[in-house]
Amino acid sequence: MRLSAPSFASAARRPFSARPGNAVRPASLRFRAAPTEAPPDDPLARDAKLARVEAVLLVADEPLSPRRLADAAGLADTAEGRALAEKLKGFLDAGGSAFEVAEIAGGYQLLSRPTMAPWLARLRRTGHDLRLTPAALETLAVIAYRQPVMRAEVEQVRGVSCGEVVRQLMEKGLVRVSGRHDSLGRPQLYGTTKKFLQAFGLNTLKDLPEVFERK
Repeated sequence: MRLSAPSFASAARRPFSARPGNAVRPASLRFRAAPTEAPPDDPLARDAKLARVEAVLLVADEPLSPRRLADAAGLADTAEGRALAEKLKGFLDAGGSAFEVAEIAGGYQLLSRPTMAPWLARLRRTGHDLRLTPAALETLAVIAYRQPVMRAEVEQVRGVSCGEVVRQLMEKGLVRVSGRHDSLGRPQLYGTTKKFLQAFGLNTLKDLPEVFERK
């Protein structure tokens, strides 16, 4: 027996690209359709570009130069990257945020403020801190202030052999070979790295604390 076609077969078909009137838009599309511009009545609200800059800085695990920031956030150029990073810094400062935009190692990084350290220390997992022995800190300080410097000069200042300590500092990425001296045997010269600046919250070596010579 042949079945007859349904009675609604002759009704006008809905185009494939059209959605039923009672269809619920998927969440991903609902979010995508959200306004991209900030409400004009909120002085600390982010527009689309500034929001992208904040998101990029949030997930970056190292300081981003203005060029890298501009590339990652889809900005016009380095100048815009620098300007928006400074604008975000002002917003976070004015809003009393627990975070700040810091200039470190020639770039920008989103960090928690130092005043938050006592509370964050309760959640910090072991193994992530940069632990240095007093000998390593002393050796690192000599290299930082006297670079480029030969190992013999470091040992002269400290009065002890520093070969093993220098090797450990290089393994941690804080010290690197920056060249060779012109003296006999052309000994290696040592200097600090970008990771050193990042670890100690410095933008450039000029930000090192001033050292006063003992009289």
